Amino acid sequence: MRTVPTLAVSMLALAAAACSPASKAPLASTPDPIAAEPAKAETVSLTQFFADFDAAELETSPISKAYRGVRDGDYGKWNDPSDEAAAADFKMTQDALAQMRADYDLAELSEEDALSYRLFEMMADRSASLYPYREYNFLFDHRRGAHSNIPAFLINIHRVSEPAHAEAYIQRIAGIGPQLSALTAEAKERADAGIMPPDWVYPYVISDLEALIGAGDNNAILEDFSGKLAKLGLNTEASNGLNAGANDAWNESALPAYKGLLAEMERQQAIAPTDDGIWRLPDGDKYYAARLKSYTTTDLTADEVHNIGLREVERIHGEMRTIMAQVGFEGSLQEFFEFTRTDDQFFYTSREEYIADAREKIDTLGEKMPEFFGTLPKAPMVIKAVEAFREKSAGKAFYQGPSPDGSRPGTYYVNLYRLRDMSKNELEALAYHEGLPGHHLQRTIQTELGDVPPFRRFGGVTAYTEGWGLYSEELGKDMGFYEDPYSDFGRLGMELWRACRLVVDTGLHSKRWTREEAIDYLKVNTPNPEGDVVKAIERYITTPGQATAYMIGKLKIMELRAMAQTELGDDFDWPGFHDAVLLSGPVPLEILEENVEKWVESKKGG
Repeated sequence: MRTVPTLAVSMLALAAAACSPASKAPLASTPDPIAAEPAKAETVSLTQFFADFDAAELETSPISKAYRGVRDGDYGKWNDPSDEAAAADFKMTQDALAQMRADYDLAELSEEDALSYRLFEMMADRSASLYPYREYNFLFDHRRGAHSNIPAFLINIHRVSEPAHAEAYIQRIAGIGPQLSALTAEAKERADAGIMPPDWVYPYVISDLEALIGAGDNNAILEDFSGKLAKLGLNTEASNGLNAGANDAWNESALPAYKGLLAEMERQQAIAPTDDGIWRLPDGDKYYAARLKSYTTTDLTADEVHNIGLREVERIHGEMRTIMAQVGFEGSLQEFFEFTRTDDQFFYTSREEYIADAREKIDTLGEKMPEFFGTLPKAPMVIKAVEAFREKSAGKAFYQGPSPDGSRPGTYYVNLYRLRDMSKNELEALAYHEGLPGHHLQRTIQTELGDVPPFRRFGGVTAYTEGWGLYSEELGKDMGFYEDPYSDFGRLGMELWRACRLVVDTGLHSKRWTREEAIDYLKVNTPNPEGDVVKAIERYITTPGQATAYMIGKLKIMELRAMAQTELGDDFDWPGFHDAVLLSGPVPLEILEENVEKWVESKKGG
């Protein structure tokens, strides 16, 4: 069977390359300059070695270039979606690993170079562990796939600041046809071999496709193109010509491919499986174990992860009962959950009010950042509602990092499709997670680490990145916020949500729970509304293991902070600890532990 990586993953590869190697950007099948001309350790520094490797990868990924703000001759192109390209990408990484090991002696490297060496080695090894299962990725589901990621990329990443950029946009619209058709053909081949999402996924995908197709020439892509073009201020003739070119490209290339995908999704819906977990796939248990190891960067088994979740759920329930007593609520914890998920006082009535309050919370916390952080982000951050074309299926919130050239700010996306799913109680914790001191701080510092190799500046380790986001929610309390007990309850609710993920993710993919069993567990044990619950379980089913990384990472950061506070006593300082965590960029948890231990020892030594 041919295997074609999803375009969704292609677009996000640089953000996830180090945490999910099976989901790296598809790269064209071109000679590897590193492999063709081996570097000489005595003349080429390790820094240059990694720079050469990055340049070789970047030349085969137009999408990665666009994310970094590079607008060159590839600006109108998509990545190669073929299996040959995926194999070439994998070989490039493994060849570079072999060359690095042959040409550089770890024991002779500087401390910083030795860290880069080890991180590259770990990233390549995780890639190798998941590569045999790459065909198990679902190319189209309710959360990701070329059908939704193409519009998202064009709208949010493809900038138009001169006529040539508009022409490149038209070229990309024309390229949707072959791109989407190739992925559709591969999805068909996989489905015929039994590798496809569960049956409940298809109505979501079909609905999104029907909405995009049904919009005709008023679809999100053409509207975005027209809006960006208008800002160039071209004369009427030039503007009309470019708009006509975009419309022709859509109708002649993109639209037929979208219709072909719709037909294939309708065909698959009729034969889709009813079982949910990936245990149903060949060697599904080994695949899940590999994903857990990759996402958490630990050797925890599914049973161990499950039991950690049960323990944390019990702890957080106890802290919630304390808040129940504080606000004078009489009744059971489940009755308190029902009260907070249904009473009108806990919900907004307008999107504008929600965004304004989120901005105010982040700005207020930002004033105290220098007390807790030695390094602060330079890039600005904006808050945006998730666009209409994807708000029905998108998660409740997510963050997109800034471009390294400063042309694009960090963006906190909040999904306001259903305001009743966005509790006031959770707003504060969600803002701290996605904004400050969460992803915006961490990801911007990472991007601004100019003296580390590109794979560290632009890669990611899920347990670290999402562990930091969850840690940031509790850090807000340490910084003096959550003055409203209901807001603190919302913080605990979000932590509880991540603890429950350990239980239901392993339940679905290791213990063979059904979708309904997992939904029922969240309904009983969390205060979240049913819409939240259903959407979450559906996410965990199609992205096995990823959701476990949040709590595992957060627990490790908290463990290391407690250790540092105990060891240092009055010599513990917040900025120093946070620099120890942040200034190496995303790292596996074992490396994070080493970094904090080194900082503690350096403080002891004066």
